[in-house]
Amino acid sequence: MSDHVYKIVELVGSSPTSIEDAIQGAIARASTTLDKVRWFEVIETRGHVEDGKVTHYQVTIRVGFTLNPPA
Repeated sequence: MSDHVYKIVELVGSSPTSIEDAIQGAIARASTTLDKVRWFEVIETRGHVEDGKVTHYQVTIRVGFTLNPPA
């Protein structure tokens, strides 16, 4: 069994639609530059309200990805 070493980065995703879309957007974007994204953890959820209605969602997440093994 190989040892797994993870790096953790913190990201903020946003969406006018939903919390889930904010998370999906952050993960999709991270996956374009980070290899082997494995998990995420929601740290904070915020939103913007106008005229008594939620108009935007913002989610801070920690994302873990596996580091490549040594050469």
